[in-house]
Amino acid sequence: MPPFDVPEGDPFGPHNLPYGVFSLNEPPTNTPAGTRTGHMTERTTESPTERTVGVRLGDHVLDAGAAARALGSPYAGLLARPTLNPLLAAGRTAWSDVRRALTAWVTVPAHRETLEPHLHPLSEVTLHLPFDVADYVDFYASENHARNVGQIFRPDAADSLTPNWKHLPIGYHGRSGTVVVSGTEVVRPSGQRKAPTDADPLFGPSVRLDIEAEVGFVVGAPSPMGTPVPLSAFRDHVFGLCLLNDWSARDIQAWEYVPLGPFLGKSFATSVSAWITPLDALTDAQVAPPSRTHPLLPYLDDSEDEPGGYDLRISVAINGHVVSEPPFSTMYWTAAQQLTHMTVNGASLRTGDLYGSGTVSGPSESERGSLLELTWNGRDTLDLPDGKRTFLEDGDEVTMTAWAPGPGGTRVGLGEVTGRITPTP
Repeated sequence: MPPFDVPEGDPFGPHNLPYGVFSLNEPPTNTPAGTRTGHMTERTTESPTERTVGVRLGDHVLDAGAAARALGSPYAGLLARPTLNPLLAAGRTAWSDVRRALTAWVTVPAHRETLEPHLHPLSEVTLHLPFDVADYVDFYASENHARNVGQIFRPDAADSLTPNWKHLPIGYHGRSGTVVVSGTEVVRPSGQRKAPTDADPLFGPSVRLDIEAEVGFVVGAPSPMGTPVPLSAFRDHVFGLCLLNDWSARDIQAWEYVPLGPFLGKSFATSVSAWITPLDALTDAQVAPPSRTHPLLPYLDDSEDEPGGYDLRISVAINGHVVSEPPFSTMYWTAAQQLTHMTVNGASLRTGDLYGSGTVSGPSESERGSLLELTWNGRDTLDLPDGKRTFLEDGDEVTMTAWAPGPGGTRVGLGEVTGRITPTP
């Protein structure tokens, strides 16, 4: 099948066009340097040998910078780069203009001959972390998740939610330097832990290693320090979203988090998908958030704004076996509210800021987005084809995938984020 002929119903058709960064794999040693295997027959001088911005189309990736140069587009300066950051920094008008241009490039038959040399099978490329992460913040926005955690750790409390939970989006500041792209192996972290029955803390590899199924939002346009970002400016600053797995060492976290919150139990690795889906591709996935049961302060009141939720259908698998399907539409706090709260004190935004939604969990047991909830803190076991689990074992591979409703009944694919646990050195 010719590369441009994406099958009908493909979640990565021209209605999607997520952005990533890729490099070409080296050809096999017995293959002449000027040839390619698979769909491509000849490597042109425009083919990237280093990292460059690409756009996914079906099971191929289009070298966006090379395509822009070949068509004489003014956007080559934003796209022929080893990272998405220049495009992110260009702002909303540029994002929309570039997206319209890319859509035309891959749908107008007259461009096909020019662009085909710059379209590469995914099997022949390596995907990289698509943007330079500036800051990383993680939230706690699912009421189902927060209530489950409260019931696990505070079973005798009159309310499983903390008193502040429905008044503000709770979050913590993470570590940007350990955000890694899908496929990166995750080394089991070591640290202090202390069980209630232990007289003193112990040091060693985590024995309660967990996942958190989340969605990450990527900031493009920055904001000045001292100037809060209102709800209405969300789409002026946030470029798109990605899947995110906030790996968590629950035993390390439990011992360290009082009184200041997550630290070493979270900072060892955060995995993100290789594809950033622009918000403009998700218009048909916008939904209203759940009904609010408490009045909101004016800066968080979104009752008069466009729907701030997103209908994203997430699936979590361990070693290929689906263990949960958390629905993002149930999230109590929206990404716009999180952005506004994150800056209400005057904190600035920087291009490449990443913030996580917090664990996505639905109301049913099959929709819980962490092993902490799925096994009720290790009380129950998950029965997998390769054995029982409470928390992750060395060699386990976790894969999150997701899709969203698109125009005309299509699906917008959100890619995947995968990580395999390797033993502590």
